[in-house]
Amino acid sequence: MSKSYWIWYPGDFELYHGMKQNFSRVERGFGWPAFWKSEGFRNRVAFRRTYHLEKETSFTVYSNAIGHVLAGEKKYPFGKKITCGPGEVAIAVHAGCIEAFPCIYVEGDVICSDKGWIAEDYDQEPQPAGRSRYFTRPEQNPTVWEYSEKIYEPVNVTEYNGGTLYEFETELNAVLEAEFKNGYQPILICCGESREEAIDPVNCYYSWQPDKETGKCPCCAVHFAYIPDCKPGEIILKANHQYVDIPVKAAFHCGEERLNQIWSVAEHTFRLCSGIFFIDGAKRDKWIWSGDAYQSFFVNRYLMADADIDQRTILALRGNDPMTRHINTIVDYSLLWLLGVNYHNEGYGDRDFLELVYPKMVSLMEFCNGRRDEHGFLIGKEKDWIYIDWADMDKDGPLCAEQMLYAACFRVMAEISEKLGKDGSAYRQEYEKLAAAIEEFFWDEEKGAYIDSFTSGKRNVTRHANIFAVLFAIADKDKQEKILTNVLENDEIPAITTPYFNFFELDVLCQMGKLTEVLDKIRSYWGGMLDLGAITFWEEYDPSVPKEEQYDMYGDHFGKSLCHAWAASPIYFLAKYFAGLDLVNREETTYVLKPQMQYFTELDCTLPVGSHGTVRLLWDGEYLEVTPAADGGVLELGEQKFSLVRGETRRVKI
Repeated sequence: MSKSYWIWYPGDFELYHGMKQNFSRVERGFGWPAFWKSEGFRNRVAFRRTYHLEKETSFTVYSNAIGHVLAGEKKYPFGKKITCGPGEVAIAVHAGCIEAFPCIYVEGDVICSDKGWIAEDYDQEPQPAGRSRYFTRPEQNPTVWEYSEKIYEPVNVTEYNGGTLYEFETELNAVLEAEFKNGYQPILICCGESREEAIDPVNCYYSWQPDKETGKCPCCAVHFAYIPDCKPGEIILKANHQYVDIPVKAAFHCGEERLNQIWSVAEHTFRLCSGIFFIDGAKRDKWIWSGDAYQSFFVNRYLMADADIDQRTILALRGNDPMTRHINTIVDYSLLWLLGVNYHNEGYGDRDFLELVYPKMVSLMEFCNGRRDEHGFLIGKEKDWIYIDWADMDKDGPLCAEQMLYAACFRVMAEISEKLGKDGSAYRQEYEKLAAAIEEFFWDEEKGAYIDSFTSGKRNVTRHANIFAVLFAIADKDKQEKILTNVLENDEIPAITTPYFNFFELDVLCQMGKLTEVLDKIRSYWGGMLDLGAITFWEEYDPSVPKEEQYDMYGDHFGKSLCHAWAASPIYFLAKYFAGLDLVNREETTYVLKPQMQYFTELDCTLPVGSHGTVRLLWDGEYLEVTPAADGGVLELGEQKFSLVRGETRRVKI
C-alpha cells in the first residue's frame, strides 16, 4: 500500500494552528490573544486528482468535514469503500467545515493521498495540496497536534513561608499534575521561570487551581512551583513536559567548559521555543513573531536543520492575500519575513515551497512599495510599528535601519525571481535607486557613519543602521571600515542590550574577522546570564542592572521572558564562524569548512549540512579529523583546500 498523508489546502494547516498558538497566551488569569490580524483558513475546499488505472482498485476517503467523493460521474459519502477502474478516472473530493480547515485522508493501494493531489478554494488557481510528515494515519485529526511527553519529578521539595516550593531540574513546558495525599482540597499552584516569581502569588504570571477530577493544570512554562499553605508531603507534584520531538543533529564539546555550558543552555532554550512553530518565549508571549523567527532560522540550520518548522512558521506568519497590514504590525518584521524565506531557501533548496510562497513575497513587496514617501523610503503609516530594537534611537521620519532592510529585500527579490526563471530586473533597479537615496540622505561623512534620521536634524548615530549596512553589503568596503572604527569599536555609541540585536552585531563582527572579540562577548554576555543563575537564556540582559531588577521588563517585575528564542544565537556563531561550517550549494560544492582551531584546545563537534547529512570535526590540539556524512564538502585551511568524501575521514596536522 502506498503511503498516505492527511492533505489540506496549502497554508490552511499553518493558519489554523498559528491562530491557536497566538491565542494561547495567559497572564495572571486572563487570556491575551495576539493583537494583530488573524488570518482565516478556508471552509470549503475541493481536492482533485486523475488516475490512469490498469485494473480495478478500491479506496476510502476519510475527512473531518462534510462533503462527498466524486469518482467519475458517481458520488459517494466519506468512509465508504469505493471501487473503480480500469481506465481514466477523475477523483474529486468536496469538503466543507465551519470549525476548522477541511482535510482528507485517502486510503488505498493505488488511489491514496500522497504527493500529486491538488486543492482549490473555488477562487484562486489550484495549488498542490499541503501535507505534513506528522499526519500519516487515518485515525489522526490534523486539527489536533499530538505532542510528545516526558514526566519530570521535582529535584527539590522544600518548605517556604508556610507553603511548599517545588523545583524541577530545568525550565519545562508542562502540565502540572497534583496528587492529594489526604484527599482533594482547593489549592493554588503558582508557577515561575524563577524561584522569585513562583513564591510571589500576587505577581507570578501563572497560578492555577488544579482540575478536581484529574488534578491537572493547563500547560505552561515552569521551573519552580509553589503551593501556599501546604506542608511538604501533602501534595505530590509532577510535571508532564510537552514538546515537539524535532531531533537535534548537532553536538558540541570543546576544551572550555564555559562555552560548552553556553551551547547546552542555548540548545535547551531553543528547543523550548521550537514547537509547531518558532515562538518567541516559553512563558511570554508564546506568539509567532517574524523577527524572532528570522533568527530562529539561523540557529535551526546549525542545530536541528529541520526544514518543516521553518516552512510552517513562514506560512503561519504571512497569511493570505491581499496584504493589508504588516506582519505582527511591525514594518521591519515584514522585511525580515522576506529575508527569512531567502535564508531558508539557501539552506534547504525546496523549489516547490519557494514556488508556493513566491506570490506571497511579490504581494508583500507590492504592499511595502505602496507605503513609501517622496524619496522612495519605506515609512510607517498609522497603526504601523517601527521596531528595529528596544533601544533609544531617533525615529523621526524615515528610519535608516528600516531602509537597509528594505534595500536588502529588493536584492533578494531579484535573486529569487531569477532563480525561478522570472525577470528580476525591476527589483534590481529599485535596489539601485534606494541604495543611492540612502547614501544621499543618511550617510554622514563627518561622523563616518549612517545616521538614524535626516528629518529631525539631530544627526544621531546608533549601531543598528550601520550594522545592517555592513551585514547586507549596502555600504562599500571603504564605508565598512569607517563603520567599524566609528561605530562598532566606539564605546561612545550606546551598546546593544538585547540578545536580539546582539545577533546582528556579532554576525557583522564575525564577517569582519573580529572573532576574538565575538568569543569574548559570548563568554561575558551569555556567560553573564549563567553567572546570575540562568538555566535558559533571556529576552534581554543588561549587565549594569542590579541583580534584584534583572527580571523586570515592560514595567512589570516578572515581565521579562527568561527563555527566549532570539537568545540562542551562540549556537549559530560557534557553528558557522568557529567550527567554520558554511552552506554554499553551488556547482559541485554543498558546503565549505573553514575551522578556526586556534580558538580551541580541543573540539568534538558534529553539525548538520542542510538536509544532506552531517559532518564531524575532531581536534586534539595537533590533528584535525573531519568525517563527513554528506556529499560535496570542501575543507579550507588557509590557502590549502581538501575535498571531503562522504564516509571518509580526512586527517590534517595544523
